[in-house]
Amino acid sequence: MPSERPSPVPLTATATGPLKGRVRVPGDKSISHRALMLGALAIGETTIQGLLEGDDILATVAAMRAFGAIVSRTEPGHWRIKGVGVGGFLEPEDAIDFGNAGTGVRLALGLVGSQAISATFTGDALLRGRPMGRILDPLRRMGVQVLARSKDRLPLTIKGPDITLPIEYRLPVPSARVKSAILLAGLNTPGITTIVEPTLTRDHTERMLTAFGASIEIDSNEDGERIVRLEGRRDLKAQQIVVPGDPSSAAFLIVAALLIEGSDLTIEAVLLNPMRIGLIETLVEMGGDIAIDNRRTVGGEAVGDIRVRASRLRGVTVPPERAPSMIDEYPILAIAAAFAEGTTVMEGLAELRIKESDRIAAIAAGLLANGVTVEEGPESLAVTGGAARIGGGATVTTRLDHRVATSFLVLGLAGQAPVTIDDFGSIQTSFPEFQALMNGLGAHFERAGPAAA
Repeated sequence: MPSERPSPVPLTATATGPLKGRVRVPGDKSISHRALMLGALAIGETTIQGLLEGDDILATVAAMRAFGAIVSRTEPGHWRIKGVGVGGFLEPEDAIDFGNAGTGVRLALGLVGSQAISATFTGDALLRGRPMGRILDPLRRMGVQVLARSKDRLPLTIKGPDITLPIEYRLPVPSARVKSAILLAGLNTPGITTIVEPTLTRDHTERMLTAFGASIEIDSNEDGERIVRLEGRRDLKAQQIVVPGDPSSAAFLIVAALLIEGSDLTIEAVLLNPMRIGLIETLVEMGGDIAIDNRRTVGGEAVGDIRVRASRLRGVTVPPERAPSMIDEYPILAIAAAFAEGTTVMEGLAELRIKESDRIAAIAAGLLANGVTVEEGPESLAVTGGAARIGGGATVTTRLDHRVATSFLVLGLAGQAPVTIDDFGSIQTSFPEFQALMNGLGAHFERAGPAAA
């Protein structure tokens, strides 16, 4: 049976005093998924320090075990993986349940697609409703068979051919997940798998493939498009991975510190990959006092300590080309915009319609419920600030979306009236430490009454 969620847990956030001190956020979710998957294919024992231990990542742990890798936890955040080698996955006995892990299941489809096995994938009700066609179309071109009850949605079964075909694939829309799934399939594919990226997307997979010893080349064509080439059927070597702090989790603390008067907060060892810092760039444009100290490189990724001090923000227009570098941060940016002077316009948000929820609709509804002026377009949001300083007090329907839930808790912490979210449980997928971490900084939360209808 696919996973189902427990009963809703409403939670109320009320205004808190300044956020001060030094903290760390959990490991980056994107890197955690990839470290587990490449470790499962490597020869030898890979160690991972700082692995995110949210529900999404634990679903990937269970999946790698089902495919034959030996995965063990030695202490909190520290894991070991004995890999099976490229092409060495075993056929699982049962369906692989990814819960609500959209990134995990999409990457796994590519990872398993080039293996000569069959595997069935499912998830919770939300994940079963999300489209998988962008991933499955290139996999079909590589020779992977797909059987699905509903068109390109979970549950579905994929069967890898004896030998997958290398392809050249131009991404029709920017998507690091599609790119990564193709590259993971290419690992067990003879020949050269090529991806053409007209618009740059996150490059965690390419960086980690390089670290594990894959034969990968990256350059540009005469049109400035990024070309990624991977030679398949090459062994991967086990690595020692240190996962930096997740900038998507740090985003909630950054915005809270900007909005709560008197705050001076440093978030240590945060990933600063150029394709992950669009929110920081935007908040600085809005007048945010944000500085990055102790810059260094860890495992091929840029890392630094982010110092944030309370600031008066102003509305800006966020260009659509910035969306790939901050696609998960628009919910919390909308909260910052609710406190900023003027109107903040966010464009190029089509991808938000097919996230864990329709995030454009969820953000707009939550802001309107709290007295904030917002205009929702097919691919845009326009938030006029100021009202959140005197409004609030509503219960927000989060639609089981962890980013929406955490963002509106920040609204409650920074506003003058409490904000209740209808279910805190979804936050376990990506930031299970959020409430405890914020409590340690003096935040105020309390369990609320029955969830709103």
